[in-house]
Amino acid sequence: MFKLIKAIMPRSENFFDLFEAQAKKAQEAAHTLRAILDGGPDTADKCARLSTQEEEADQISYEVMQSIRRSFITPFDRSDIKALSSALDDAIDQMNKTGKTVMLYDVATFHPNMRAMGDRIILLADILVNALPLMRNIGTHSGQLHQMVGEISRIEEQSDQMYDSGLKDLFKTTPKDQALDFIIGAELYDRLEKVCDMFEDVAHVMSDIVIEHV
Repeated sequence: MFKLIKAIMPRSENFFDLFEAQAKKAQEAAHTLRAILDGGPDTADKCARLSTQEEEADQISYEVMQSIRRSFITPFDRSDIKALSSALDDAIDQMNKTGKTVMLYDVATFHPNMRAMGDRIILLADILVNALPLMRNIGTHSGQLHQMVGEISRIEEQSDQMYDSGLKDLFKTTPKDQALDFIIGAELYDRLEKVCDMFEDVAHVMSDIVIEHV
């Protein structure tokens, strides 16, 4: 009986549009973050752009929560929808926090491994942009989605290695009388690592949803 009721009740399909919009916004933010890591005189402008993108992402996340309340039938469990949207939002928030750290300490130059981690963040965002549309038909795309989740984990592991080697190099090359430079650099590395961690969290939520629906 419940299946019959579920079949005839109105179904909200805008969740997929919103997820894909969040992923697109994460991709935009990732490119802005990578541009910040190139340094230069317009770094402040890039950080301001990233802050605007984070605010726009918050609006999408808010609309997801509103849609959950408005919808009688949802494509996934409500807690899964909230978890996926929140994980996407957290990734963008963490990118913005990185930009805020850059502004706080007036950082103008960045270490090579920071830029390399920025490249990985773009790769992670690109995968999500391609993966989220596949969630519209999990049964058909479950194998491809699992592969994408595995690729995200592989890239995140690469970023961990870059974090470790970058931090070690930062410690070795920072003069002892410039300890503050090491502290600032270490905080930036930590922020970038957390961005990658947040993207992996998105992948974990996606994986859980796929497992539940296949």
